[in-house]
Amino acid sequence: MGFFRKRFQQWFEARSPLSDSMLLNQRNVYILPTKAGWMMVVTLLVLLVASINYQLNLGYLLTFLIGGSVLVGMHIGHANLRAIAINIIAPQAYFTPNTVNFELVLSNAQKTLKHGIGLSVLKLSNWTWADVPAQGSTTVQIAGEPMPRGKHRLPTLTLETRFPMGTFRVWTVIRPAMHVWVYPSIEPNAPALPAGEPLSGDAKQTQTKATGEFDGIRAYRRGDPMKHIVWKKVAKTWASIEADNPSPSVNLISRDMQHAAAQELWLDFTRTGCSDAEASLSRLCAWVVQAESLGLVYGLRLPKIEISPASGEAHQQLCLQALALY
Repeated sequence: MGFFRKRFQQWFEARSPLSDSMLLNQRNVYILPTKAGWMMVVTLLVLLVASINYQLNLGYLLTFLIGGSVLVGMHIGHANLRAIAINIIAPQAYFTPNTVNFELVLSNAQKTLKHGIGLSVLKLSNWTWADVPAQGSTTVQIAGEPMPRGKHRLPTLTLETRFPMGTFRVWTVIRPAMHVWVYPSIEPNAPALPAGEPLSGDAKQTQTKATGEFDGIRAYRRGDPMKHIVWKKVAKTWASIEADNPSPSVNLISRDMQHAAAQELWLDFTRTGCSDAEASLSRLCAWVVQAESLGLVYGLRLPKIEISPASGEAHQQLCLQALALY
């Protein structure tokens, strides 16, 4: 029984095309009675048989009154979900073992309020419920389940309502085409960044032409001139940790006009000092985040992959994506 149910679910999901936006209509909205609805059907049959057997006019009235209300509720429930436009907001990358959180925008162009709309990842039970205002929209956040590192397509979603009587379940299935990046976990209390490597002759000439002088950074030492302190990098580091620590303690960063100029920072997989591959990736991930927060120019070396030294948000994402796909 479980095998056939799984095959049916796979077939049912395959009928829905990959899309990050959808307008609900008669072709993609489904409806079936709930358990309460089936019990209502049984109750109506019992009332009908009893009314026929005992010739109860009030029994006929009650049976058809309740049956008519159920039928009207079926149409109201279907109309409650129909005509809703769904748009998925691109999720941000995250680090394992956190769970993926993404947002959907539900828009309603009709003049009636949409009541009790529930959203969840298919096969999960953590529902998020919301109402969609008339001729308005609402944003709903959905929590998924943890994913391994890599690039993954967003999980299949389901959207349903049981308004107004709870006797019918009206639902649809959404298969997002969007992907989310899952980076390796950041090693807590990672060791300090590795020592720099000597620049080659070509690299020295390139750096001299680009900047006019050798300009590196290092930790502040007693006696360094105040004009050599890199205040922008200090402020950036302060802001990145201020949210987690109300009283952060940030070490000053000073320019190194000689030592750092003759070296370049490489984050090398073979120099992490870890025997396990996942532990090495976690350490490299922590080093990338640390180097970027300090504003350093750094490169990444993995087996069969080498990313040239650079800095900036795009370079950090490139390095983290390479670690995720390793």
